[in-house]
Amino acid sequence: MALTDWIGRSETLADVIAARPCAALAATLDRGDLAAAPGTALPPLWHWLYFWAVAPRAELGPDGHPKRGGFLPPVALPRRMWAGARLTFTAPLRLGDAVQRRSTIESVTEKTGRTGPLVFVTVRHEITRAADGALALTERHDIVYRAAPGPADVPPPPQPAPAPAAWRRDWHPDAVLLFRYSALTFNGHRIHYDRSYATETEGYPGLVVHGPLIATLLLDLLHRERPEAEVAEFRFRALRPTFDTHSFTVCGAPQSDGRTVHLWAQDHEGWLTMDATALIG
Repeated sequence: MALTDWIGRSETLADVIAARPCAALAATLDRGDLAAAPGTALPPLWHWLYFWAVAPRAELGPDGHPKRGGFLPPVALPRRMWAGARLTFTAPLRLGDAVQRRSTIESVTEKTGRTGPLVFVTVRHEITRAADGALALTERHDIVYRAAPGPADVPPPPQPAPAPAAWRRDWHPDAVLLFRYSALTFNGHRIHYDRSYATETEGYPGLVVHGPLIATLLLDLLHRERPEAEVAEFRFRALRPTFDTHSFTVCGAPQSDGRTVHLWAQDHEGWLTMDATALIG
């Protein structure tokens, strides 16, 4: 079968927005302001704590992800990364809500880049509240698959981060932070916690910081600076991997229209690693 035959495939998962994962991430991010009580609104992007892909160990690939060819297409390229996402928030999710997520393969695109073949897969997720059927959020999740590291595998030319930032916060991505986020999202991808696999098999200089964790920290920065703001839309694009070998910084700058906030992450040398935009109410 061709990879494009997976376009249109869908699956539906049910879950409950339980308090314990939310409380655990709040502790991990030092969010002492968040009371994990029934009815508490779930912060934006924290829905990634739910809808686990629970695959038996026998059905895992060598990278720790479920083997491909089920819901996701059987892309032969070994390295997989979260390239970005576009989200629209239309109704709140609250602790205690029963929810459903319908996921659909929206596109599969094969390309050739500087370092070889690439495959981009976009998955559309729609999360609804079971009680009233209200659509809470729509997410388009972009995944990129790449070839194994080789002599031509060099990072893309870096882009300098914007300046100046109105807001900024430094993070040191130690192994405990990465382990906790992997555990809370049931993410078995070994590049985030298995140093020998990350460096020897996939050729990275250290453990890779999760793209969704960095995106979550960008909106965490927005919350710390504008706690009254409600996020209506959010989009982000990962430009370069971030590793646990150095600290990184999340930054923000409100725009002149009063609703748009430019958010970004930069490494210790000032290179842009993630670019994002939030639209607030």
